[in-house]
Amino acid sequence: MLIGIDDTDSNEGMCTTYLAALLADELRVFGTVAGFPYLIRLNPTISYKTRGNAALGIELNLFAEDSETKEKVISFVTEKIETYAELSCDQTNPGAVFIFDEAYESLRLPLNDFYKKAVTGVIEIEEATAFLNQAELEFPNAVFHASMKNGRGLIGSLAACGAMLNSDTDTDFTFEYVVYRLPSNWGSCGGPERFVDKESLILADQMTTPETWDTIDFDKKTKPFPVCVPSGNDPVLFGIRGNSAAAVSKAAECVISEEIEKAQIFKTNQGTDAHLISVRFVSEMKPLHSYILEGIVHSIAETIEGGHDIFKLRDPSGGILTCAAFEPTGNFRHIIRELIPEDEIRVYGSFKNETLNLEKMKVLKLAEDLKSENPICQECGKRMESAGAGQGFRCKKCKTKTESKTEVLIPRKINIGYYEVPPSARRHLSKPLIRYSKEDLKS
Repeated sequence: MLIGIDDTDSNEGMCTTYLAALLADELRVFGTVAGFPYLIRLNPTISYKTRGNAALGIELNLFAEDSETKEKVISFVTEKIETYAELSCDQTNPGAVFIFDEAYESLRLPLNDFYKKAVTGVIEIEEATAFLNQAELEFPNAVFHASMKNGRGLIGSLAACGAMLNSDTDTDFTFEYVVYRLPSNWGSCGGPERFVDKESLILADQMTTPETWDTIDFDKKTKPFPVCVPSGNDPVLFGIRGNSAAAVSKAAECVISEEIEKAQIFKTNQGTDAHLISVRFVSEMKPLHSYILEGIVHSIAETIEGGHDIFKLRDPSGGILTCAAFEPTGNFRHIIRELIPEDEIRVYGSFKNETLNLEKMKVLKLAEDLKSENPICQECGKRMESAGAGQGFRCKKCKTKTESKTEVLIPRKINIGYYEVPPSARRHLSKPLIRYSKEDLKS
């Protein structure tokens, strides 16, 4: 059976991954957990998300498939959600979906489509409940759901089931090793600050790069920042992301920290760019979606209040797009400031409030940056002076003359190639350049 859960946390505490880790342990009384639980990040632009907009999925091979066992599993999971969900938070609206194997093949493609739409687009609660109602009619003994409050968590729960049933053999998945604090140490319980030794994190990064990433942000050169350690009240102590379960496990073994309650490896769509849609024209773009678009720089970057950098991009049809590198992207903004009109670039990011929030960029072709200077005397090599309005230029020493200024090529401070925001500003879904192959970097 597949179990999808979502929306149990809040901005103040809890973490749906913690509940999934608990269930992965405790559901073993009913059966064996197949592989790793799934951690699925959904559309990052959705405004009603709590923090990381993640849904969780578990595939359980039941010891017995009778109706009584099914009911016990559903009751067990529902009770755990009621116990741990942050129900006092207005934005917390838990949901859980249960799909048994007799419905797998019939629901595989529609659930896979639902998953992809939840990652790239916008799904309302009504669409999720309509999907479930129809599925429950067709498979009355194989599809069930439970929800609390407005049930928005049903969207992510269905998406998690779709990810687990994904039949695309070329689908990109990564892994995360998540470590949890003792409950008495949670911030919401008045516990102490997290203790994770930064030097051990740096060692973990050095030992496993490029198979792991975003453990440390070295972009902050004066003080490397541990990206993998959160700062809120939730149960997570740290999380290591990587290409394989072996890589994240090796990194985690290097880390020195406070005593932990448990650890769990998740299979995930993080770091895959699964949220991005390729388009040719600005007119194709819709709010609350994420895109890849090629175009020509239309205006140089302007730094606005708050330290954000904004510039205009022109698509092949003449459509204009506002692109932004916001203040938290740090040194990435310096690259943006080096762009000039007629540079050809490809941008990646989320489209919201008529602006593309840049996640990374590739410079495809650099325009020539020219400036006009007084000409050089061909006789003595010194720069000429103006001979007066409309009278050209002259060399006082050699008496030579010329009519106009000289165009001089200014060396560019950026090169053709990819540029990305630092790890501390990266979205969960955004694919870091460290994961790109040599062929990817050429494309």
